[in-house]
Amino acid sequence: MGKKLPHTPRSRIKAVLRLLSLRSRERASVIKRDSNTCQVCGKKGSKAKGKEVKVVVHHKDGINWEKIFKFIYKELLVPPEKQEVRCVDCHKKGHEK
Repeated sequence: MGKKLPHTPRSRIKAVLRLLSLRSRERASVIKRDSNTCQVCGKKGSKAKGKEVKVVVHHKDGINWEKIFKFIYKELLVPPEKQEVRCVDCHKKGHEK
């Protein structure tokens, strides 16, 4: 097994965010709105044996992964020296300020 990185790898962040996207209400809403049908060729998504057609939700403007990674590393996955352990009560009080 390789050496542990000092931070969470981008591939792991991307995988977790992809799972979030796949289970999102926004994605389900798009599939419902478009009747599970490709908006380019008109094929309908199907799981019927022998007639499988997979459809996916496409981001028209693309996804700026670099911007997302920068934000996550800056705001959420900060270095250990910028974090500390607190009990639930003290954690809540810290956010009330």
